[in-house]
Amino acid sequence: MYQISSNLLFFSFITYLIATFFFGGAIKSQKEGKNKSAMIGITITIIGFISNVGYFVTRWIAAGQAPVNNMFEFVTFFGMMIIGAFILIYFIYRLNILGLFALPIAIIIIAYASVFPREIKPLVPSLKSYWLQIHVTTAALGEAILAVSFIVGLIYLIKNIDQKVSNKKTFWLEAVLYFLVTVIGFVIISTAFSVSGYEADYKWIDKNGMEQKAVYNLPSLVAPHKGELLTKDKLEAPFEVPAVINAKKLNSVIWSIFAGAVLYGLIRLIIRKRIGAFLQPFVQKVDDDLMDEIGYRSVAIGFPVFTLGGLIFAMIWAQIAWTKFWSWDPKEDWALITWLFYAAYLHLRFNRNWTGEKSAWLAVIGFAIIMFNLVAVNLIIAGLHSYA
Repeated sequence: MYQISSNLLFFSFITYLIATFFFGGAIKSQKEGKNKSAMIGITITIIGFISNVGYFVTRWIAAGQAPVNNMFEFVTFFGMMIIGAFILIYFIYRLNILGLFALPIAIIIIAYASVFPREIKPLVPSLKSYWLQIHVTTAALGEAILAVSFIVGLIYLIKNIDQKVSNKKTFWLEAVLYFLVTVIGFVIISTAFSVSGYEADYKWIDKNGMEQKAVYNLPSLVAPHKGELLTKDKLEAPFEVPAVINAKKLNSVIWSIFAGAVLYGLIRLIIRKRIGAFLQPFVQKVDDDLMDEIGYRSVAIGFPVFTLGGLIFAMIWAQIAWTKFWSWDPKEDWALITWLFYAAYLHLRFNRNWTGEKSAWLAVIGFAIIMFNLVAVNLIIAGLHSYA
């Protein structure tokens, strides 16, 4: 059953990739919605989504619990929910351009999940509760719907920011695109070292004074607190970090930044312009008002779903697992920050009439907060909720 789930996930990944090319062909048409290339694209996407759901169900059967309990499972589920949200939005608005952007972002997220350990591990007894599954799946669904606002906001900004001049707007838009490239770079470099079988073992002392072990799958640039390299044929890290920081995951982030910078440089060398400028011709036919409406509605729907999953259900589960509904853990803090930000988004939208470009930038910033919570808080900052 485990192998079947892996095969289904791989199949869905490939179908999403193929569907992206059909949506790319669809935007060349003068007719939005029902053209042949778009119909093939959405059909392949649905087939991939069904396969993705099949992966989720079969892994659930194999694990005996909802597969959202580690970084691989959660990120994969998050990517699947983005695809599900895209399919729903597509059939409401029939916008082919959404497929050209939503599918690659989901592909990047699922590929990012693949660099983490895939083995199924049982939960510790204190965490075994159906409220965990309800909390995590609902929070991921809410974040996926909010991600749609980022996708349409990004499209809006790519179309409307003047790429003929260099200013703060072009810089920050390019920074967002650079982040996406960085994730791809991280996937490439992690896969390369994984194929090579690279491993470096450290023993170190955690914040509670207990001895721990860590296995590095990328060359170590930062060592854990009071770390000692056990694998003598590997290079020792030149820097040591405090016990509160997960050195192994910080090492991965540093490598991802390096790999992203190299990949971004190669892309710029090939296209000879900013990535935003390269993408701009693909979005010229986009209706600004429609993009703005989709972005707002995505937040209006995603916000209450995230409120349920990320806060209310989370507090119920925390009370059951740790006998207190709030402990100011880093993950809890950033979930609250995410909630406050989108609450501010809706406030500014209603009371200050922040529409158009302002609304698009808010959607992009909101997704950046979600990704910071997903990547930095889960991987670098030690806490009760830290995945992986």
